[in-house]
Amino acid sequence: MSVVLFAMNFKDEIFKTIQTMVDRAIANCKVDRTYRTVIKRIDKNGYVITDQTGQERTVPCVMPNVELRPMQSVYVKEPLGKINELHICSVIENISKSKRSQSQS
Repeated sequence: MSVVLFAMNFKDEIFKTIQTMVDRAIANCKVDRTYRTVIKRIDKNGYVITDQTGQERTVPCVMPNVELRPMQSVYVKEPLGKINELHICSVIENISKSKRSQSQS
């Protein structure tokens, strides 16, 4: 009976060790994160958006000669997990009803 309990505890310990190693690897992973958000407002320092954690952040737009407006959907990129380098990297086209009806005709 004690041999069976030892084998089960041994398996549990191996699993816990592997899980700890995976958790550490994921925590140290540095990748770009790109996600969709909406421009809440525009101020003199840039565009105010909401990041993935729900915090308002003022970010620049890296696309030249692009006019953005409040309530416009955009993609923002967080390079290598550096939240202080968050920026607007793409605009999601909003097609108005008039444009849709013209394209269907």
